[in-house]
Amino acid sequence: MTRCRLPELSALRRGPLVLVDLSAGEDWEGAPLDVLRELTVGSLVVGVATEPLPLDSAKVLEHLTFTFAPSAPGRASVPVDDMDLEAVCRTVAAAPLASRVLVEVLRSTAGLAVRDGLVVESLAYSELLGGPEFASWRARTPVGATVRTDDAAVLVERDGDALQVVLNRPERHNAFGHRVRDLTVEALAVAELDPSIGEVVLRGNGPSFCSGGDLDEFGTAGDLDAAHRVRTEQSVGLAVHRLTERLGDRMRVQVHGACIGAGAEVPAFAGYVEAAADAYFCLPELGMGLIPGAGGTVSIPRRIGSWRTAYLALTGRRIDARTALDWGLVDAVT
Repeated sequence: MTRCRLPELSALRRGPLVLVDLSAGEDWEGAPLDVLRELTVGSLVVGVATEPLPLDSAKVLEHLTFTFAPSAPGRASVPVDDMDLEAVCRTVAAAPLASRVLVEVLRSTAGLAVRDGLVVESLAYSELLGGPEFASWRARTPVGATVRTDDAAVLVERDGDALQVVLNRPERHNAFGHRVRDLTVEALAVAELDPSIGEVVLRGNGPSFCSGGDLDEFGTAGDLDAAHRVRTEQSVGLAVHRLTERLGDRMRVQVHGACIGAGAEVPAFAGYVEAAADAYFCLPELGMGLIPGAGGTVSIPRRIGSWRTAYLALTGRRIDARTALDWGLVDAVT
């Protein structure tokens, strides 16, 4: 980790994590934006300010991975929190490759169509699945006993022109294993193929909407190229996106309890996300040496910006329903 001020960036040696002290009185107009552009290609560059930042700091903040500040223009900052800053430092130290890949993917997907962005994310995810950081996590995390899943893992019901799709593994907090994914894709395909369906509601049974990917399935695919094809061809997020293009806010997701990993990533594609007051959201994948792999590098930045997406992934922090509403990750809290 390297600490510096904005004027010192030109002489800075590249490192995995650079903390930039954004003190009051900076010459924002004279900031070395060209140096920042080059530096952020291979490094995470996090701004830190102890005082509110002025409107003319916006151009600088846009070039940073994100910024800790009491307040700042736009969506590039989050409140100052020493524990969060320590969490970022720990994450980058433990998973420097995955951390760098995350910010590079976020930068790449920002200008792409949704389908193209999902391909970039999936390719990067496969690279990390074959990498040393994920292998280290998998070695420390034994695979548990196999839990049988059947067709009841996802329930589908039609009422008039509305289709209800319900994740139904409450004993596993609706962990997003391959069977749940495939059945959800099949259910959403009904709505895609039937123009008489005018509303789709996706929700989950039990204490949580979705606790993310089934950890016992992580890394079990022997062929990483085949796994990439499955992620792109059997993408729940892409199906939700396509239905949102047709139905708008009548492609709805109702979330509650844990919304972890895929449980936050997939709903963000929807036209309307309704969160219960007990809902919370987090992106824990970097702790496994991975990046979000259910579309989160595409869907979540479109709602809250790439900066706060990077913050969630690099800290692993949970945000509650009210914060999610303030940021735009959800559209209503009930």
